[in-house]
Amino acid sequence: MKGKVIIGIVVVVLIVFFGISVNNNLVEREESVESAWAQVENQYQRRADLIPNLVNTVRGAADFEQETLTSVIEARSQATSINISAADLNDPAKLEQFQQAQAQLSGALSRLLVSVERYPELRANANFRDLQAQLEGTENRISTERKRFNDAAQTYNTSIRKFPTSFFAGLGGFERKAYFEAEQGAEQAPTVDFGN
Repeated sequence: MKGKVIIGIVVVVLIVFFGISVNNNLVEREESVESAWAQVENQYQRRADLIPNLVNTVRGAADFEQETLTSVIEARSQATSINISAADLNDPAKLEQFQQAQAQLSGALSRLLVSVERYPELRANANFRDLQAQLEGTENRISTERKRFNDAAQTYNTSIRKFPTSFFAGLGGFERKAYFEAEQGAEQAPTVDFGN
């Protein structure tokens, strides 16, 4: 009888230590997801910080379309007004709302850069070229950080769904993280028309 009690205690202790190990591993992975999210926000903030300089440089060009500048300013304002905390990463709807605002800003910036093509004196401006290069670099960084975020979320989500970790994840309240997804219509190639 005494041997069975000792075996029972050893089994319980092993299960507790295993549960602690699983919990610690999930905490590390969840922190990786949150760190990756912080980097995504960091790059979006960098882009938002560059936009006023770009707009002011473009505004200096004679007869530039005010409507285009206004749409960029409004899109930036909307994109920076939507914030997501690390706790919101479990809510796909909030991440989708954030993504849509950022996509609207990307679209407004694209229209601005396309309309600049009609202004050779602006394209020749060194300040504008520098800002344009910084924005292009930032867009690449955003893409890279979004991929890293999705990779971290995938690792975390896979971990909490595998057995026996899923049992302990359920006990610990670990929930799936949402992914960045492609914008609607991204599967269709854009139309390029040089007929203007």
